[in-house]
Amino acid sequence: MIPATARAHPALAYLRAHRGRPATWSDRYTRVFGLLVAAAVLGRPVADALAGLARHADPARLGAGLALVAAAYAGLLALARALGPVVLPAADAAWLVTSPLPRRAVLGRTVLLLLSAAALAGAALGLAALSVFGAPDQLGARLAAALLLGVAASVGGMATAVLGQQSPASDARLQFLIAGAVSVAVLAAVLGAGPGRRILAAVAEAPASLGAAVAGLASVVAAFLVRRAWAALDRIPAREILASSTRTARVTSAATLLDPGMLTWVAEDVHWRGRALRSRPWPRLVSRLGPAPALAWQEWLRVARRPGRLAALLGAAALPAVCADATGGAIGPAAGVLLCGALTAAAMCTGGVRRDGGDPALARMLAVDGRAATAARSVLPALLAASWSALALAGLQATGALPPGAWWALGPAAAPALAAGALRMARRRPVDHSMPVIDTGGGPVPTGPLLWAATGVDLALLGSLPALAALASRPALVAPYVAAQAVAGAVVLASYILRSSRGNRT
Repeated sequence: MIPATARAHPALAYLRAHRGRPATWSDRYTRVFGLLVAAAVLGRPVADALAGLARHADPARLGAGLALVAAAYAGLLALARALGPVVLPAADAAWLVTSPLPRRAVLGRTVLLLLSAAALAGAALGLAALSVFGAPDQLGARLAAALLLGVAASVGGMATAVLGQQSPASDARLQFLIAGAVSVAVLAAVLGAGPGRRILAAVAEAPASLGAAVAGLASVVAAFLVRRAWAALDRIPAREILASSTRTARVTSAATLLDPGMLTWVAEDVHWRGRALRSRPWPRLVSRLGPAPALAWQEWLRVARRPGRLAALLGAAALPAVCADATGGAIGPAAGVLLCGALTAAAMCTGGVRRDGGDPALARMLAVDGRAATAARSVLPALLAASWSALALAGLQATGALPPGAWWALGPAAAPALAAGALRMARRRPVDHSMPVIDTGGGPVPTGPLLWAATGVDLALLGSLPALAALASRPALVAPYVAAQAVAGAVVLASYILRSSRGNRT
């Protein structure tokens, strides 16, 4: 509730009176009609999905399902922390935040939007958790408890993110909450893959009254956190709101222009801005090897200075196994997660290539041969991709999704092709929206974003065909596929390096 003094402020009254045109009866009719149409279209599928919840939980999928829900909750909190979460449009942030206007009145609309978004996300998480645990009895009570628990957890987490924007101590609590959600995901995955399934099954069979009590307690805690967050709005530093508003404006611009490459620059700038880095001498071996390895050494330093991100990346190697366990041993979704994860691991250390692509003149001033620089820069992406995919394949084999054999060797064998794909992704140009639109049976498809998304991924897929064939057929003897994959990966990377030249963007 906005205080009376804030409502009576003439500047705020003027802004509210001139913020867009007033809603007409036609606008109201359109909104109501749209809601009725959406309810008519989604009513039957939602009712069928809710009726399908009245079942007992599958013990084999409990751990993987709970791990995915906990990971989604951790991702929601991390996204809220990265974006602000309290933000304003660029114009409002430029002069309203630094003005003597009441801070709560200025931020009131943003807080309502955050509350609505958190409630919707929490309801989705609650339904996902209920689909994992099932509802053997009292479907209505369990559904209400799951929705209330999900909304309370999401709203409480968003309130904690707002408090974290106000003080470093509260931000440390938010990071602890994110780490706790990740720990729950890991613990659930471990319990679901072993004898601990009985513990999860006991939780699924708990009475509905216990779930209602937990949901009620979570609601009380969430209400307390929301009250504290509302009181802390006046104490949020203006620089924090300005910084978060700038980040959100860049992300919105990237989404509007369909240029996801801008998101990488936003994340990098946010992390390194204001950090004091220690100056250390480079190893003598790097200096002796020549200019190309010295140019690539910056990526090694960048990875070493962010050990938390590296640990999170290696921990995410369990996702293919969790995905296979959640889908009943289906290898298709797990193979997709495996390829995306390995390509992400390789692309994590291509910042130097992206900067050279954005400023070819600077790359030419370095006077380093393009092929030698590409070869030196491909070592770290190949190493990370090999490590991640080997761990992921070992996890898939441990869960029984793959037969006995040296399946982990497919990871290092495919690593050169994945490194070539990551380097090609780093050098792609922004999305070309002037390209034609293809009219298909499913609707118009713009070719500009499609070609942008396929650049680099096509090279990784081409070089990983033997590994994908092995995962699809799951032969008893995997050694021939490993040999074929090693040859294909080496050929793809060598061909990409040979086509590289100084200042060339491929």
